Amino acid sequence: MEQFKKRWEITKNWQLLFPIIGILGLFYSGFKIAGLFREENHIAFQIAFALLITFFLIRLVLVLFKKLENKWVVKQRWEIIRIFIVFAITGSSSLLVGRPFIKFIGITKENLNVFVYWFLYIIIGLVFYQIILVTIGYLLGQGKFFWEFEKKMLRRFGLGRFLD
Repeated sequence: MEQFKKRWEITKNWQLLFPIIGILGLFYSGFKIAGLFREENHIAFQIAFALLITFFLIRLVLVLFKKLENKWVVKQRWEIIRIFIVFAITGSSSLLVGRPFIKFIGITKENLNVFVYWFLYIIIGLVFYQIILVTIGYLLGQGKFFWEFEKKMLRRFGLGRFLD
């Protein structure tokens, strides 16, 4: 355990919460992916397959960590896990918030061309994504990182003049 803490620069025990949440999130993703291939197999088979998928997801995430470690400026390595968790929560939440909003304003596949519907759906989801990203980032203690990330993203969308 001390070696794990040293590798991820964990100085306080509460910081272990983020690697645990990250691993549980990856297992949940592996379980959902394994469920896609389930054809009335025993649950033990699905769990074993989920563990295998989780192993590969962890390997993928560790490769991403190595690539982003130098690009993202953080004080301690474990904060990268927290940033990944914020991105995961935000991606899911933007769709959960966007869907009811689209229905509320009356946009459906029945009253619009399907291409127009999906274009508006993506645009509205993207707007909610930007708002939720900064909000969740602040709530999980990475507000400065996500505000800088958001400003860079808005500049790429050509909206930088509203920031300056």
